[in-house]
Amino acid sequence: MAILKLDDAARALALSQLPHWSYDPEALGIRRSLRFSDFAEAFGFMTRVAILAEKADHHPEWFNVYNRVDILLTTHDAGGMSDRDVALAQAIDAIAA
Repeated sequence: MAILKLDDAARALALSQLPHWSYDPEALGIRRSLRFSDFAEAFGFMTRVAILAEKADHHPEWFNVYNRVDILLTTHDAGGMSDRDVALAQAIDAIAA
């Protein structure tokens, strides 16, 4: 079954439910930046996300320096943001809470 890219209305609805995320039209996905007390806390967060991402077979593009983690979620197979990105963003938000 093909993964479908969200249309503009579905993307807007999803973003209204993801207040920590912003749409990046150039990357065709959503971004979030998080800060932690130190590198160990940031790395622990990334480890928890990695386990969920692996189970979902949907992997973030991310960047980490010391206490900062920048995340981009996009579905390359769909050519942009999909329900898979929304689900992973919600799971990331639950971990970050």
